[in-house]
Amino acid sequence: MKSSGETTADILDAPGPPLSKFADPWITAEGQPRARVALERLQTLWFNTGTLCNLTCHHCYIESSPRNDRLVYLTRKEVEVFLDEIDEKALGTEEIGLTGGEPFMNPELIDILRLCLERGYRVLLLTNAMRPMMKQAEGLKSLRAFGDRLTLRVSLDHYSALVHEAERGARSWQPTVAGLQWLKQEGFCIAVAGRRLSGESEAELRAGYQQLFTDLGLALDAQDPAQLVLFPEMDAAADVPEITEACWGILGKSPRDVMCASSRMVVKRKGAEKPVVVACTLLPYQPAFELGQSLKEASGEVSLNHPHCARFCVLGGASCSAR
Repeated sequence: MKSSGETTADILDAPGPPLSKFADPWITAEGQPRARVALERLQTLWFNTGTLCNLTCHHCYIESSPRNDRLVYLTRKEVEVFLDEIDEKALGTEEIGLTGGEPFMNPELIDILRLCLERGYRVLLLTNAMRPMMKQAEGLKSLRAFGDRLTLRVSLDHYSALVHEAERGARSWQPTVAGLQWLKQEGFCIAVAGRRLSGESEAELRAGYQQLFTDLGLALDAQDPAQLVLFPEMDAAADVPEITEACWGILGKSPRDVMCASSRMVVKRKGAEKPVVVACTLLPYQPAFELGQSLKEASGEVSLNHPHCARFCVLGGASCSAR
């Protein structure tokens, strides 16, 4: 930890044993100043509604499953506390994101959605569109009056059943496709989230998804990155470089392009009295990325001190938000 009055240069010049990668929040293993990202504006506030899911995917970003309850269900009341803080601090937040686990397993999800929509936010809900969604179909239909301010982004890992089910398990394709078609029939605003699992180029993937959308009668443009989001593959075993301050110029990128420059996520850990705010939708379990119990406490800089920072955000160029 950097002490008061100590500069990055002081740390770089200090003697000590060699560092391993991602070991120090301030400097990399090669002794370079680590990149840090300031919160420019809280454009999107994410809520993890709980890590329980009806599926166990092979490469789930946060290890959701029917048994993983490390993040417990958020309640409507707990969500309201943070929406109130947005209003009180005039943070200018435009979008609320809801993720899981499978959000429709949270018994208060419809109430949470209604609360966010009634407050005037755009809401992005991530779902696999399977049985948990259909069990709450009547409640979901009651939200159609909010029009395109509610978007349901459905996880469809590939345009083929073969690759999708290799990731999500047997008999997972048809229920998701049926859920997508039901959402379209009911007039909801939908998008699709795919993965780069197959090794195909982005052009090949978008062409394959476009054919699928056409076959399913879905009015989605696979060339639009908001309507079809393609997330990078997250191979935890792959070696990735650390992101230094110099990388912004080398890569021609800006810290403002990274997700933690415009978003935060609220989670509630199992056994905890209150929710906390973390830096990123991908790092809900990492103590170093827990920023406090309020949005004010979570408004500081984030050190890009995790492989996901490079793999997903900086080098992968991905973001979980709608735009």
